[in-house]
Amino acid sequence: MTSSPRPARPGRRGQPRPQPDPTRDIAFDILCGVVEHRRMLDTSLSRATETHKADPRDRAAAHRLAAATLRHLGTLRAVLEPFLRKEPPEPVRVALMMGCAQLLYLETPPHAAVGTTVSLLRRRGLAPFAGLANAVLRKVATEMGALLEGLDQPRLDIPQWLWSSWATMGPKVPRAIATGLSHEAPLDITLRPGVAVPEGGVLLPNGSVRFPAGTRVTELPGYEQGDFWVQDAAATLPARLLGAREGEHVADLCAAPGGKTAQLALTGATVTAVENNPARMPRLLENISRLGLTAQAIQADATSWQPPAPLDAVLLDAPCSATGTARRHPDVLWVKRPRDLAGLAATQDRLLAAARDMLRPGGRLVYAVCSLQEEEGPARARAAEAMGLEPMPFTEEELAFLPEARTREGWLRTHPGLWADKGGMDGFFAARFTRKG
Repeated sequence: MTSSPRPARPGRRGQPRPQPDPTRDIAFDILCGVVEHRRMLDTSLSRATETHKADPRDRAAAHRLAAATLRHLGTLRAVLEPFLRKEPPEPVRVALMMGCAQLLYLETPPHAAVGTTVSLLRRRGLAPFAGLANAVLRKVATEMGALLEGLDQPRLDIPQWLWSSWATMGPKVPRAIATGLSHEAPLDITLRPGVAVPEGGVLLPNGSVRFPAGTRVTELPGYEQGDFWVQDAAATLPARLLGAREGEHVADLCAAPGGKTAQLALTGATVTAVENNPARMPRLLENISRLGLTAQAIQADATSWQPPAPLDAVLLDAPCSATGTARRHPDVLWVKRPRDLAGLAATQDRLLAAARDMLRPGGRLVYAVCSLQEEEGPARARAAEAMGLEPMPFTEEELAFLPEARTREGWLRTHPGLWADKGGMDGFFAARFTRKG
């Protein structure tokens, strides 16, 4: 005999106790972490996952909801403003923005977007604001077609300081970047030589293979066999432009997760991958192992590590603000501040000086950052010259497949507005040098 399910215990005023909703609970915690505490999305996701014990599907859905909200944060604030007579507490605003994002960008049915937001507030001890959420989100659902009219969404969704800083690349560049950031990034993979393009993939001019956003890489044939690895098209360029050759001794500094290490190892060079962060080492080692590569991985601070003998080439993909990766990590737009750049630039200079000292006379160095900021790109290239490194510009032939990314100085500068018809790319800066004899 099967017993009947026990009815939900009533909440306040006779309302049923809201049922658990791991997806929205995790997304809410992520967003509060970013908006209130300037905590990076991945850090908040890790904390929220431990709290809510969600399965992988719920975690993925939560990440998608949080990312969509962050991608359109400025627009969502503007949409909500006419409906709010008083400023609600920040967690309530976060919940409202989540509800709006579901309605406006994720095609969630109105009853689900409204109901889950109301339930979320009740679960989080914010029941007095449940009526406000119900009223506001119903109005948003009713007026969806008109709410976005006249709003300059690309401009609203980028903090002012970033928009102004990107204008150094050209007056039209900030809008191109913002438009590129408004869409979820596709999945790019790098194939081992001789591996056929997996079904559904599109071959890009640089040799990367692109799949639609949301593609699960682990489900692609050949993943377990080590036929490829995940790597944005722009991220392939620094290692490619280093020009490592068979028999050379090369270091990949700040190497995790290992995509550039893999590129270098496949040239036949002897590669040492140096990574300082112990939390990132397992991913680096896992990728080297899955791909069946020969490369030495060392956990060490690259500013003090010394190779046993001078190196032929060094790839330095330095820690940075990562504003170029905002398609995948929209939280960086709202977490990073202008004052962060000075500390990052100081670290980058220390790494540049250390990398210079690792090289033999005539050895090559490629400095790269996944940043769109002047302070971390061109300014650091000029600092490298002041350290005695000699510029070795990238040639037109080397960047024939992406000529718009080559600067007058012969540097590489990509951004999310490039290849707009193909789905965009991350933002990278790279410059190449040699050590004088």
